[in-house]
This record gives sequence, structure tokens and C-alpha cells, in this order.
Amino acid sequence: MGLVDKGRMPAPLTKLFNMSRSYSLWVYQWGLACCAIEMGAAFGSPRYDVMRLGVIPLPASPRQADFVCISGTVTDKMAPAVRRLWEQMPEPKYAISMGSCANCGGPYWDSYSVTKGVDQIIPIDVYIPGCPPRPEALLEGIVLLQQRIKNEDMAAKWRGEEFTSLQTTRERERVANQPAAVEPVAAREPIVVGGGPIE
Repeated sequence: MGLVDKGRMPAPLTKLFNMSRSYSLWVYQWGLACCAIEMGAAFGSPRYDVMRLGVIPLPASPRQADFVCISGTVTDKMAPAVRRLWEQMPEPKYAISMGSCANCGGPYWDSYSVTKGVDQIIPIDVYIPGCPPRPEALLEGIVLLQQRIKNEDMAAKWRGEEFTSLQTTRERERVANQPAAVEPVAAREPIVVGGGPIE
């Protein structure tokens, strides 16, 4: 993939790779509390059939996962394990925070032992609010993540840069001869299912 790292991929091939990656996601479930029941319903139940979206649950290890779904209360004692899980995943990798406890500490936000959101430990791509959120909300979050993957610049992602859309990259290349007109790379904006607050 030397062409990808150097940013020399033709646009049609980049779109094909992004579409292929978005419909072949191995998810590592990290259920810590009651939201894990809803996550299990979405990933294990034939009623929701997450595999129709191209998401394959239950990889053998984090080293085979494309994204992690963290649900439930993340305690300070669990934070190093979550960080280690994230570091074991290969690039490009993504994360979904499911439920109020994972998003911001939930009803336990003022406890001495609760991390005030998993985004203090790892970067989060999609927030799913609710206590607990329904399995349909998780499916919507996965679809929104797939849309982000389809539109991202693979070279920037694999170099470890913040999220950059293909359109932003092409605009920067088009105005490369005019340094004053070049805008800075947009920071990765997290996606919130439903568009509301992440509480």
C-alpha cells in the first residue's frame, strides 16, 4: 500500500477502497455494564442482523478489529485496559461510545472512580446517547461511521492525521499554488447519533 501512504491513489480507486473498507468492518465489543445487553442484542440477535450492514462481530482479538464499541461505565481502573485495547488495534481504526456512562460518566459522573467519558482515553468517532440506547441507535451509529469511512482520505488516516474528507484534500491540492488561500486541515468532528448532546 505504498501508493496510499504517499497519497498518490487515483480518486476512483480511493473511493473503491473506502467503500470496501466501510462494508467489511470487524467490531470488537467492549461491554462493561448494562448497555452491553443492548449491544449484544444488536450484534447477536437475528432480529437486527448487523451482518447485513457488513459488520462482523466477535473477532479473535483486537489485532483483527477495525473498530471498537465501548458501552457501559468506564472506571479509572479499567482505563488502562481500554487504552491497551486501542493500541493493539491496527490502523485504520475507529471507536464508538455507546450510552451515557461511556459518553460522559452517566449517572455515576460524580463518583471518585468513574472516568468522565471514554473520550478522555481514546479518540471517539461516534457517540450514541441514551441510558441505555436502543439497538437501532447503535445500527444508526454504524451507518454514520460507514458514511465517514467512505468519504475519508485514506492517506491522511493511515499517516495518523486527523479526519480529512476527500473533498477537503482535493481542494487543498487545487489551490496548492496559492499558499494564502489554503485552509488548515479540519479536525475530526465526532458524530452524535440523533444530533443532540452526548449526555
